[in-house]
Amino acid sequence: MPECWDGEHDIETPYGLLHVVIRGSPKGNRPAILTYHDVGLNHKLCFNTFFNFEDMQEITKHFVVCHVDAPGQQVGASQFPQGYQFPSMEQLAAMLPSVVQHFGFKYVIGIGVGAGAYVLAKFALIFPDLVEGLVLMNIDPNGKGWIDWAATKLSGLTSTLPDTVLSHLFSQEELVSNTELVQSYRQQISNVVNQANLQLFWNMYNSRRDLDISRPGTVPNAKTLRCPVMLVVGDNAPAEDGVVECNSKLDPTTTTFLKMADSGGLPQVTQPGKLTEAFKYFLQGMGYISGACVSLGGQAYRERPGESSQESNSRPPGDRAPLQPVWGQAGQREAKPHSETRRGHRAPEVPGEHGWDGWLHT
Repeated sequence: MPECWDGEHDIETPYGLLHVVIRGSPKGNRPAILTYHDVGLNHKLCFNTFFNFEDMQEITKHFVVCHVDAPGQQVGASQFPQGYQFPSMEQLAAMLPSVVQHFGFKYVIGIGVGAGAYVLAKFALIFPDLVEGLVLMNIDPNGKGWIDWAATKLSGLTSTLPDTVLSHLFSQEELVSNTELVQSYRQQISNVVNQANLQLFWNMYNSRRDLDISRPGTVPNAKTLRCPVMLVVGDNAPAEDGVVECNSKLDPTTTTFLKMADSGGLPQVTQPGKLTEAFKYFLQGMGYISGACVSLGGQAYRERPGESSQESNSRPPGDRAPLQPVWGQAGQREAKPHSETRRGHRAPEVPGEHGWDGWLHT
C-alpha cells in the first residue's frame, strides 16, 4: 500500500463497486480500523461525530481508518437502474476481502452499527483470519420471520421510508420527543441518501437470515466469532433485546458487553466520549495500549502498584501522574502474539455491578 491513500475510492468486488473512504496512512503492521454504517445512513451520518471527537482522534492517529459505504448509500450516489439486484447481507460481507486486499491490510478491527454490525459479524465468520477484533453496536443476530416481514410491509404502507428507518435507529421515546437529533436525521435521511437505493438496502436487511452463531460448548461444532468482541447498545435503544441475545451466543471469555446508561439508538452520536473511553479499554485488551495505562477524561494515568483502576480513578487528579498511552510498536504487541490475542485474550475488566455499564454511569 502506498504511503497515503487518504480520500475516496471505488473498489471493484465480486458483487459490484464499493465506495470507500480512507483516513490516514498505514502504521506498520497494525490493523486498519474498518467501519460499516447502519441502514438509512452512510459513513458520514453514522460515524462523523464519533471519529471527530478529540479523544477518538488521539486513537485513530495510530491507525489507518477505512470507512465503507454500502452500495449506493454514499453522498451523491447514482440511482441503481431498474431491476438491479441489491447484494444479500452475506454478499455484502463477501465484498469486504476485496477492500482488504486492495489496500494491503493484513487484518482489520471492525466497527459496525446495526446492519453494518451484522455485515461485519458475517464477515468475521466467513473470513476469521482477516478480523482482529469487532465493536458491534445495535446488532440483531436474528433473521426476520413472516410476522416481522408482514409488520415491515405494513409499516411501509402507512409511513414514509425515512420515518420507517427512524423507528429502526431511534427509540420510541426519542421519536415522541422529536429531539433536534431526530429532526436532523429525518432531514438528512430524506435529502442526503438516495431513497430508491435506500429502499433496496432496507428490504435486503429485513430479509436477512439468522447470524447462525452459538456459544461454544452449547451445541456440537458451534459457530462463533473467534476474535475479541465488544457489544454496545444504549439502555433505551430499540436494538437492546437483539444485542442482549447476541451476547448470550458469544464466547464470554472474549466478549465485553457495554450497555450505555441514558443512551438511545445512536450512542456513537450522543455519547462519543463514553464510547471512546470503552474503545480505548478494548484496544488495551488486545495489546495496543499498555496495561499500565488507564485513560480518564482524555488524560491517561499510571496506576500505583497493587492498585485497581477504580482506586486510581478515585484519587484526585493532582495525586495521579499523567502519562500518555503506550502504543505498541509496528508489528509488536504489548500483550500477546497475534494468534493468542485473537483466539482468547480477554478485554480488561472494568469495575461496576454490570461490567462496563456500571463504570460508564459515573
